[in-house]
Amino acid sequence: MRRAFTLLLLGAPLLAHASPTDGLIITQKLNWEQATALATDAVKICAAEGYSVTAAVVDPSGHEQVIIKGDTVPLQSLSVSYRKAYTAFSYGQAFNKNTTSELIADKLAGPANGALNTVPEVLFIPGGVTLRRADHTVLGGLGVSGAPGGDKDEACALKAVQAHQPSFH
Repeated sequence: MRRAFTLLLLGAPLLAHASPTDGLIITQKLNWEQATALATDAVKICAAEGYSVTAAVVDPSGHEQVIIKGDTVPLQSLSVSYRKAYTAFSYGQAFNKNTTSELIADKLAGPANGALNTVPEVLFIPGGVTLRRADHTVLGGLGVSGAPGGDKDEACALKAVQAHQPSFH
């Protein structure tokens, strides 16, 4: 199942590779063209279903890398798509989950006092997908918002991620 959500990128440097002598850390991330194509495809996939959405890609620092906004999305979809992408990236990495739905299903929204839900930018709503290489290295997150239900947002995001995967061996 995990491989179904993996975005394979060949020839990229190792994630957080550090040389003890040079003090540098090199982080893998999608280039702007790949991130733009991924977000654009998520918006197109939802549009084909009749939904106007916003798609956001976050990089391994958790920052917005790309936002693609459909023509008639509500204002809040901009921040919600980012927050879904951020949650899928950060908590998907921390808890080894591939979607915000998986985080919710495993009741990883936090303790009874809601501590995780109070972290800025975290949003436990379906619609976020953790972006991974075939070796399971986390590259970022994709979040979609604007369809009538997070399940529909997440379906568009998953289809976009799957469309950008090369065939698996």
